[in-house]
Amino acid sequence: MTKIKWFLLAALASAITVPFARPAIAAEFADVLDTPAVRSELAVQSMMTGLTRAGERLIAVGQRGHILYSDDRGQHWQQAQVPVSSDLVAVHFPTSQKGWAVGHDGVVLHSSDAGQTWSRQLDGREVGPILLNYYQHQLDSHPDDSDLQARVNEAQRMVEDGADKPFLDVWFENERVGYIVGAFNLIFRTDDGGQRWIPLMERTDNPGALNLYALRPVGDELYVVGEQGLVMKQDRTSGRFKAMPMPYSGSFFGVTGKPGAALVFGLRGNIYRSTDGGSNWKKIDVGLPLSITSSTITADGRIVLVSQAGHVLVSTDDGFSFQLQPNTSLAPVAAVQVTSGGSLVLAGTRGLRQLPLE
Repeated sequence: MTKIKWFLLAALASAITVPFARPAIAAEFADVLDTPAVRSELAVQSMMTGLTRAGERLIAVGQRGHILYSDDRGQHWQQAQVPVSSDLVAVHFPTSQKGWAVGHDGVVLHSSDAGQTWSRQLDGREVGPILLNYYQHQLDSHPDDSDLQARVNEAQRMVEDGADKPFLDVWFENERVGYIVGAFNLIFRTDDGGQRWIPLMERTDNPGALNLYALRPVGDELYVVGEQGLVMKQDRTSGRFKAMPMPYSGSFFGVTGKPGAALVFGLRGNIYRSTDGGSNWKKIDVGLPLSITSSTITADGRIVLVSQAGHVLVSTDDGFSFQLQPNTSLAPVAAVQVTSGGSLVLAGTRGLRQLPLE
């Protein structure tokens, strides 16, 4: 079974009880990539896994292609029109109008109206052929390159496997230049707003094809984190993502920080901080053995982290230390976002809920 970002969602799903078992009913197969998300008044209570802001608007994504948006700081939500019912994992808006969402089945969605309607730009049925054509073309020019031959072979396997590889995060520098990352070292870049996606798998220091869970900039530096302590930083000159030496070999699920202070976080409450561009990392002890799953930064510069159980950690010193915020209504959390009013919105197994930020 593929080890992916559902590291968290598998645990979260275990908290959901199934009220009754339904008998198996023969039905015509409907591909989730060709089935629009079902509109439901209960969508706000379903599992949500990604959050972002589009200007003042909040955008949330989750299971079965559900995408919701709120214009009153998370008090009320409306459901967007989505052309797929694949589980969605992450969402990002570089502008108030244009944004992208990614998830299972290799799906990449785009919105140009602040998240009200979405179109499909890419899905897993296309990922394998794109990789195969790209690396086969390179191999034709360098027939003796064993690394390229290996990439062609792997691309051929992806074609045969079909649409089963998820994308796990998305980040756009502006409305044209962006990146998506996912399972087994999947990483692509676009320079035209998603009309064309260019593979970058040969530009990563990731020979084991470890899963890539997240990417985000800290200042002018773009980081990618993943399995087995993998932390990479993009070299702006070569475009290569170079591995950083790390003192921890467990998975990292996210990256955040401010210019001069980068933080990566992940399994078992592990948080590491670097003040020298990733050359050296120091562990930040927060006293929680639970995985840190998401982050956000407030307008006044506070760094906020959340655990898989819903603990909220706040730093007022650029990540040098964190304080645990009182929160009596703990529940599994996959994503957090600060609202324009300064409160938090949490996404998880119980859908979306607000939380004051002290």
